[in-house]
Amino acid sequence: MAKRFAVIGLGSFGFSVAKTLFEEGHEILAIDIDEDTVQRVRQHATQAIIADATQKEMLSTLGLEEMDAVVVSMGDDTNASTLITLYLRELQVKRVVAKANSDDHGKILRKVGATDVIYPEKDMAVKVARSLSTPDVLDYFPMTGDYLIAEIAPVSEFVGKTLAQLQLRTRYNIDVIGIRELVPENFVLVPRADFTIKDSDVLLVIGTREDIKKIQKLNDE
Repeated sequence: MAKRFAVIGLGSFGFSVAKTLFEEGHEILAIDIDEDTVQRVRQHATQAIIADATQKEMLSTLGLEEMDAVVVSMGDDTNASTLITLYLRELQVKRVVAKANSDDHGKILRKVGATDVIYPEKDMAVKVARSLSTPDVLDYFPMTGDYLIAEIAPVSEFVGKTLAQLQLRTRYNIDVIGIRELVPENFVLVPRADFTIKDSDVLLVIGTREDIKKIQKLNDE
């Protein structure tokens, strides 16, 4: 079902968010003060307008309170992103996703009403560092506390064995919630206990960071 989103600020991050959501079939209102930037995004948005989003009167005319979410991505202009976030909450926008440039900026954004704060550069830096530290973790999605969902390549001792034989929950305190088969290409959600692991499979697991690390160390033994 298509949703409605607005993206304010069309730098590299905002542009990518708008383009991706539009390609996913959602309605996108793209807003930026720069005419050339707005022109570039037109083919990737339902509507693109040139406007100064720091003007509350202008924001109030756009029907943003009807959107499923509004993304605020103002580059390095922390004052503008803070002010826009405040105005959006005063306009009773249901969900305000704001990009922060630092931890302190993120705290301020939450204080003025951001429902979600994201740190793209920090998150990417952590992701790159962890991929270097544990190269068998192909991707990960942080959750509450120390838990995460991770895509991992199967270690050698897993290959040719069933999930029942591996007893991953008992031995490592992790659960396999999905398997992405590459040959042939297929995704198995919550695989059965008799599923046999192949070396071409990618395991989608959930557990603590430390428990997942223990599995990665098996290849070093």
